[in-house]
Amino acid sequence: MITWKNDKELFDIMRNHLYSAVLGDILDKMQYYHQFLPARIQPLDSDMVIAGRAMTVLEADTFEELSQGYNPIMKKSFGLMLEALDDLKEDEVYICTGSSPSYALVGELMCSRMQILKAAGAVVNGYHRDTKGILELDFPCFSYGRYAQDQGPRGKVIDYRVPIEIEGVRINPGDIIFGDLDGTLVIPKELETEVIQRAFEKATGEKVVAEAIKSGMAAKASFEKYGIM
Repeated sequence: MITWKNDKELFDIMRNHLYSAVLGDILDKMQYYHQFLPARIQPLDSDMVIAGRAMTVLEADTFEELSQGYNPIMKKSFGLMLEALDDLKEDEVYICTGSSPSYALVGELMCSRMQILKAAGAVVNGYHRDTKGILELDFPCFSYGRYAQDQGPRGKVIDYRVPIEIEGVRINPGDIIFGDLDGTLVIPKELETEVIQRAFEKATGEKVVAEAIKSGMAAKASFEKYGIM
């Protein structure tokens, strides 16, 4: 049985030994069938892997950069985005949703600040911009794709470290976010130990099955012997 002493060891195990498919399989076995974020959320580079705890960020559409309305948050450029950025802790994932997909939710300067704070990466339910700069940082960033239109006059962060939802997937602060080139998913904090231990066991078994199939064993025979496919 795989064990870990702290989050750093845990996320090293996940990045080096696990992958979205095997984690998703285990969540399915545990009857948590809706833990994958939308398939259009993809890494900027296929080698990027993200594993960390959710630092949830709630965005909302606005219609001018500064408002003279009653809400004091609307009088601040970007709302609470700068405060949310500066509150990131080591191995946390900046995960943002709530706005329409008409502008970028993350860019190079934001990712630079995240990297300085040793955050695990960024996942946004929308677009990113400054693609070349983020790739040069080699900072894990997952989004719908490239789109340079700025959030400045179009959206503001209205809260953070609160429960959020992305197309039916609930994300609570502290849940584990894992993503690779095949998808991004959410592991509820209360399930993480069982999910990761079972996923590690399955990933190890899949290597054995792969060798058996490569050696000529039939798919049916290998499934009957190992129970893995």
